[in-house]
Amino acid sequence: MGDITTIGLDLAKSVFQVHAVDEMGSVVMRKRLRRSQVLAFFAEIPPCLIGLEACATAHHWARELIALGHETRLMPPNYVKAYVKRNKHDVADAEAICEAVRRPSMRFVPIKTAEQQSALMMHRARDLLVRQRTMLVNALRGHRAEFGLIEAQGLHKVAKLIAIVTNENDGRVPDIARQVLQVMVHHIEDIQVRIVGLEKQVLAWHKSNPVSQRLATITGIGPIIATAIAATVADPNTFRSGREFAAWLGLVPRQNSTGGKARLGGISKRGDSYLRRLLVNSAHTVLLCSKQAKTNPWLTSLLSRKPRLVAAVALANKKARVAWALMSRQDTYRHAAATA
Repeated sequence: MGDITTIGLDLAKSVFQVHAVDEMGSVVMRKRLRRSQVLAFFAEIPPCLIGLEACATAHHWARELIALGHETRLMPPNYVKAYVKRNKHDVADAEAICEAVRRPSMRFVPIKTAEQQSALMMHRARDLLVRQRTMLVNALRGHRAEFGLIEAQGLHKVAKLIAIVTNENDGRVPDIARQVLQVMVHHIEDIQVRIVGLEKQVLAWHKSNPVSQRLATITGIGPIIATAIAATVADPNTFRSGREFAAWLGLVPRQNSTGGKARLGGISKRGDSYLRRLLVNSAHTVLLCSKQAKTNPWLTSLLSRKPRLVAAVALANKKARVAWALMSRQDTYRHAAATA
């Protein structure tokens, strides 16, 4: 095994595939491993380069392999797909990973720490609960509408719907329907309590993280967006510029250019969809509610020429570039300091 220089490891839930080559690229080993055998196998191999796809459990295995002395690199699965020959199976996937990790033009995914993954878990859990709350509220509105009870849209209007359901003396809702709707109301209230609890955890992590605190100095970025960016971007220097970071988030036009003729469409919507959604929603809020934004010459000129949706995406792009600059330079937002 001393000739092994590069290994492609195809991850799975129970069965892992290893493809190892030497310095010349000749195949040294193809081996199938059970989950319990992985660490013992790599502990016996001299330090080498190991390639992994950035999929579920990849960051955990990368940290474990680094602890054993190996150089571990994560790659986006879409970039590895081009190296799969003919049919797709575990052996071909491991071979493609081994080939891709040796390419000088390959882009790699920074390995997240356990703390960063824990922070992202808070965001994912909160996002899931928010979606479930929306589903329950929409179901409550739909069931109530069957009895002619309509209320204006908005989460702040749900209290009136709940008050009618919990009022036993309100005869507009039959008793059987009231019992069913009360189950949904209790579920909504329970989810709301859990969302508030997760938001408190996010705020506590934000106060203990200096990167998140610097990001929160940007206008329109609060603890939720700041912690999401700080936990997602393990190393800002992975991106050469703020424009590259914005492109990674999918906030740049999609290109279909050929023959020297540039053809630009809507935004590419690639990269982290959660961060992109947070930044675009934040930009919409700034355009609607911020007095400073309404007097900003750049935004005023943009809104006079483009629809509000386009302006919101442009503002989200700008916020992404500013966020990258603050993380890479370890500085605070100058406009915030000037108005403080």
